[in-house]
Amino acid sequence: MSGKRAVGVAWAVGLAASALAVVPAGARGADGGGYGEGELRHDLGVVRAAGGGDVNVVARVEGPGGVLRARFGTAGRGSVAPVPWDPEFRTASTSKTFTAVVVLQLVAEHRLSLDDTVEHWLPGTVSGHGNDGAKITVRDLLQQTSGVFDYITDPAIQDQLLNHFDENRYNATPAKELVAVAMSHPPLFTPGPAGAPRRWAYSNTNYLLAAMIAEKAAGTGETWRDLVEHRVIAPLGLRSTYIPGENPYLIGPHERVTIDGPGGAPVDLTEQSFQHTADSGVVSTPSDLNTFFRALAAGKLLPAAQWREMRQTVPYDDLPVPPSGHQGGYGLGLRAVPLTCGGVYYMHEGDGLGVYSRPAVSADGRRAVTVSITSTTSLVDQEDLDPAVQLLTDHALCDR
Repeated sequence: MSGKRAVGVAWAVGLAASALAVVPAGARGADGGGYGEGELRHDLGVVRAAGGGDVNVVARVEGPGGVLRARFGTAGRGSVAPVPWDPEFRTASTSKTFTAVVVLQLVAEHRLSLDDTVEHWLPGTVSGHGNDGAKITVRDLLQQTSGVFDYITDPAIQDQLLNHFDENRYNATPAKELVAVAMSHPPLFTPGPAGAPRRWAYSNTNYLLAAMIAEKAAGTGETWRDLVEHRVIAPLGLRSTYIPGENPYLIGPHERVTIDGPGGAPVDLTEQSFQHTADSGVVSTPSDLNTFFRALAAGKLLPAAQWREMRQTVPYDDLPVPPSGHQGGYGLGLRAVPLTCGGVYYMHEGDGLGVYSRPAVSADGRRAVTVSITSTTSLVDQEDLDPAVQLLTDHALCDR
C-alpha cells in the first residue's frame, strides 16, 4: 500500500553508524562548473538532516557526463555495512507511473479510450454510498480527478498498518476487495461532465481500478503484474525491477527498514505483503528507475500522442512549492514540476512503510536523479523531507 501521507505517524529516535561515499561524473562541480561531487555531498547531507538524522539515503544522478552517486547510512539498524550502492526497495506510489504507462499503451492500441467510463469496463464496481462509475472516466482515474475515496485511509486499514502491523504484515487482500472498502465510503466529489474543470484529490483506489480495467481491455488473461513485466520491465531490461505480489521478500541487496514501535521495541517493516497491488507493488532500484523515467521522457515507451496526454496536468496541492516558486501539475500518473533553470521535470514520488522514493527526469530525458530514503527508528516528516529532496533534484537536473 502506498500514497501521499499514507502513514502519518512517527515513532521515536536513534541511529546506527553511517558512511558517505561519492563516485563523481568527471572533474566537475565547484571547481569545474556543473553539478558534481561536492554539490551532491552537500545536498545529500541536507536530505538526511531533513529526514531527522535517523535515515539511510542513496542518490544516483545520470546525465551526458556519466553517473554521480552517493550514499549515507548503513544497510539497516544494527548493521555496520554501508547502504548498498543500488539497493532494491518498494517503490510505493512510483508504481503508479508503471501502471499508467500500461494503460496508455492499451489506449494507443485502441483497446480502450481515456474517455471510457469505469462503469463501461467494470459494471457495478463503483456504486453505492453516492459512488457512480458512469460519471468517472479512465482519464479521471489516472489523473486523480475521480473523487473516489482512498481505501488506505479507511480506519480499519489504518489500524492494521499503525497498531497491528506484525499480525497483518502478510496481508494480501485482493484489489477488488480493497475497492469494495473504498465503496463503503461516499466519494469526496463527483466529476462533472466531459470538458468541465476537474477537481484533484489523491486516491490509491484510482489505480486499483485502472489496473482492473487494463486487465480486461488487454483481453489476454494477463494480470496487471504480467502486463507491467511484459510491456515495461522486460523491454527496458530492468533486471532489478520486479513485482513480488504476495511474496513478502526482496531478493537483491537492500536495506532493513525499521521503526520504534509504540512500546519502544523495534518493528521491522522490511518483509511485508501490504504493497502488492497496482498502486504500490513495484520493487526497483535507483539505476532502474532512472532508466525507466529516461526511457519514458525519450519516447521509448509511448507513442507521441499518448506521451502528450500523459503530460496534460491539473493542479495538485499535496507537495510543497518547489525551489522555482511555482507549483507543478499532475498528469496521468506523472507530476510535472517547474525547474529554476526553466522548463519542468517529471516525477512520481513513492511513500510507503518507512521507504520513500523520489525519481525524476528532465523533460528531454537527458538527465535523471533518484533519491531513496529508508527509516531506521521513525517515519520521516515529509513536510521537512520533500523540500530537501526537491532542492537536490533541481540542482542535479539544472546541472548547477
